[in-house]
Amino acid sequence: MSVQSRGDRSFTRYAGAAAIGFALLIVIANLILVPAGMPAPGSPPDRAVEFFTSATDLTGQVTIFLPAAWILATLFAGGALATVLRSARPETAGWAYSGFAGVLLQNLTFTGVVALRLAMSTTTDPEGITTLWALHEALFGLNGTFLALAMLGLGTAGFRAGLLPRWQFPLGLVAAALQFTSDSLTPLIIDGGAALGPIGSTGWLLWVAWLLAYGYALIRRAPDESTGTAPRVHPAG
Repeated sequence: MSVQSRGDRSFTRYAGAAAIGFALLIVIANLILVPAGMPAPGSPPDRAVEFFTSATDLTGQVTIFLPAAWILATLFAGGALATVLRSARPETAGWAYSGFAGVLLQNLTFTGVVALRLAMSTTTDPEGITTLWALHEALFGLNGTFLALAMLGLGTAGFRAGLLPRWQFPLGLVAAALQFTSDSLTPLIIDGGAALGPIGSTGWLLWVAWLLAYGYALIRRAPDESTGTAPRVHPAG
């Protein structure tokens, strides 16, 4: 194995660890914010005003480690893209690039979401929070579009390249469908349709499971450095 190939394979292992790290960070963030009273999608503005002006608002503390989550997400997507492209199956390239773009767009959009939360937590003006909350709801709802694209693209590419197990492909498709459905219903959710929120929440939980499984697949794909051999895989048709 060449030095360059060995370096590429090592990055595959790092990308897998990054996927798992990213999944754990976003779960931890939610385990902090949700019990603290973070309003769910579709909540009325007065709930947002109450939360972001309360002493229990932990937005700033959570924001401290979210930039690390976006870096890990990008490393994961880059590693998944590189691994799939090395599979010598040309039909996977378009799917892989589309999924990589989905992760980048998700990072960009959610940066806006977190910036709005931070802005709301640093103001005491109810009218200002109400305006920012409306924008937050729109961005947060539509952000799932890019999660769906990431799972559809990287999931299809990874499965066709023989990287992912057969069960993970439908898992990603179901999660992507739930995210896309929730995105399409964003106007209804913003208009008080909090009962529709579980659609996106279920898709998000499946996204986390999909990330963990993809990370494990990438780590497993990297060869043992002492032998230079990777686990044998059977590309999907």
